Amino acid sequence: MRAIKCLLATFALAATSLAMNAQQPVPIAVIGLEHGHAMGLFNTLRHTHNVEVVGIVEKDPTLRAKYAKQFSLASSLFYDTNDAMLAAVHPKAVLVYTSPEKHRLVVEWAAKHGLDAMMEKPFATTLADAVAMRDAGRKYHTRVLVNYETGWYASNAEVLKDVADGKLGHVYKVVVHDGHQGPKEIGVGPEFMAFLGDPARGGAGAMFDFGCYGADLLTVMRHGELPVSVTAVAQTNKPGTYPHVDDDATIILRYKDAQAVLMPSWDWSFARKDMEVYGDKGIEVALDPDRVSTRFAQRDQPTTQDAPKLPLAYTNSLEYLAAIERGEIKGDDDLTSVDVNLATMQILDAAKRSSQTGRTVTVIPVSK
Repeated sequence: MRAIKCLLATFALAATSLAMNAQQPVPIAVIGLEHGHAMGLFNTLRHTHNVEVVGIVEKDPTLRAKYAKQFSLASSLFYDTNDAMLAAVHPKAVLVYTSPEKHRLVVEWAAKHGLDAMMEKPFATTLADAVAMRDAGRKYHTRVLVNYETGWYASNAEVLKDVADGKLGHVYKVVVHDGHQGPKEIGVGPEFMAFLGDPARGGAGAMFDFGCYGADLLTVMRHGELPVSVTAVAQTNKPGTYPHVDDDATIILRYKDAQAVLMPSWDWSFARKDMEVYGDKGIEVALDPDRVSTRFAQRDQPTTQDAPKLPLAYTNSLEYLAAIERGEIKGDDDLTSVDVNLATMQILDAAKRSSQTGRTVTVIPVSK
């Protein structure tokens, strides 16, 4: 895997390419509306001219009516099946907003039809499904991508850049906090809650829902390197609300020369997605999507500043997908890429097994 520094050249290319004359929007289709992040998708669509939704596949009449009303979507956009949609319109890629256990079916269908696919995190519910999706993309020469909100944070991009540049020296510890008060507590829709509370449909509870963010960031930071071992504990602090899944977890990743601690939870008192990086020359913290705090000497006080703004292609999933489809960026080693997310899934798989057995799990790479 190429070094993170290659992303800097990618950013520069994206900025140049996207500043060129406006092009026709990239036609895309949306598969499923179960995943509550679809709300964010349609909100973002209001602010971009680089993609156009030409079809939406969703059988549930209640969900169809809900989205049609809220976002003024024409009834002609909706289809009952993937094949019916593809017979009527011709997207270049699909955005997958099904529950995670359906990702493999959709990605394999899309790959057979030559369509790139970008799904919402987590990548999969099982490692076997993750491998199958990677292999489908390879077989049919299509892209398999995963969307993370934190992939579009200027703060995370700045921290990854500074680590790659050696600004912090040797990084020996990373701590990532992700989560919120809980899906029920923040009022997610019933279709979203249905799979978040089902380990077969979502993979796990908070461990998969939010543990994937930190595992994704660590994989890019470590240039694709897998941890030597994973130790995890998970528990349910609110069994009356989440009887079948964990709502709080701690995942320790041991690398050959560093440690990382991922703390996914549905028990935080407020929503948070922040990352602390500790090096032998300094400390850097991604406080929120835009701000970074640094401290480089014992006598210095921490300083907080806004991270540099990202090129348009790296500000959200739609702009990114449009740039990918137009060939303006490659994205092979980005936070979205299939190889990075296969490593992320190996971390989550090991964490789940560790929490179930009470033992540290050695990570054995899957076949390349």
